[in-house]
Amino acid sequence: MSMPLPGRPDGDLGRYLTALPGWREFVAAATREAMAMLTQTQYDALGKEEKYAYDEDRLDHHARLQVVATSTVRHTVTCGRRLIILNRGAVSARRGLIVTGPANTGKTISLTQLGLAHELQDRRRHPGQEERIPVIYITVPPAATPRMIAAEFARFLGLPVLRRMNITDLTEAVVGVCTRARTGLVLVDEIHNISLQTRTGAEVSDTLKYFSERIPATFAYAGIDVEDLLSGTRGDQMAGRFTSVATHPFPYNTEWKALVAQMEATLLLHQHKRGTLTRLDRFLHTRTNGMIGTLSHQLRGAAIDAILTGAEKITKAGLLAVDLDISSRRKRPGSPDTDPSA
Repeated sequence: MSMPLPGRPDGDLGRYLTALPGWREFVAAATREAMAMLTQTQYDALGKEEKYAYDEDRLDHHARLQVVATSTVRHTVTCGRRLIILNRGAVSARRGLIVTGPANTGKTISLTQLGLAHELQDRRRHPGQEERIPVIYITVPPAATPRMIAAEFARFLGLPVLRRMNITDLTEAVVGVCTRARTGLVLVDEIHNISLQTRTGAEVSDTLKYFSERIPATFAYAGIDVEDLLSGTRGDQMAGRFTSVATHPFPYNTEWKALVAQMEATLLLHQHKRGTLTRLDRFLHTRTNGMIGTLSHQLRGAAIDAILTGAEKITKAGLLAVDLDISSRRKRPGSPDTDPSA
């Protein structure tokens, strides 16, 4: 069985950030021009098949996560870029970044936007060098072992992962490719799947530390409330070398209102009146508990429903029709007793 070539979107690999073709497709999609919406007259003039194709493109547009530059995203990118530059001359003890906070507060978005910023900057500095792999993105599997972590690196790079290969074989192959490809940033998501309270978890932590020592790159982690990783001897070592960026639910303030307005501006709905959602920003905050991930799901889901039903606009009733995640229905300590459906 042939292995996919780096950068070639073979099969389903182009859909996943944890494979190089998928990461490159993510970067390409982020740099494409946004889809333009037809006027109502142009839309009405489309034939049946043309209208179907156009609506499918609009559904795809709303299905994709429309990233907005929140203060957390900007802070993560700024801190990460600073560390990458500071680490250029480091030969050991490179400093890293940890993005941590509750679930659904934008950790993965912040991490991937840092990766995107670095990838684009690297391409500007080294134009035409397609052999470079500036960014690696992996996730920590549940109940991970050191070999599984090495295998995640190898799979991203399109390297074979054979049963007879031990962790040393995998590590040497990964380090060799990363060194030749000038990898400058390694993103490790779902870091909370590592528990330093277990022997295996401690070994996984040591494996990541070993990779960070062998690969001349900045390492950035993201996970849910990772305080456990910063305790004990290993945790103290990490705490001494890593900068932390905290994510959190957004309060109802000027930034929240701006986020709603930015997301509303990305909608491609023919009958939707701009400003409808900004007038509902307090309702949206109550309903989503200020979670940026839940807000995105809410608005994109309502937009998809509006296209499928032919309503072509988002209303309060349309928002209420979208089922949200369980955590958004839980009352946070100190929050008012407000009915989200009110």
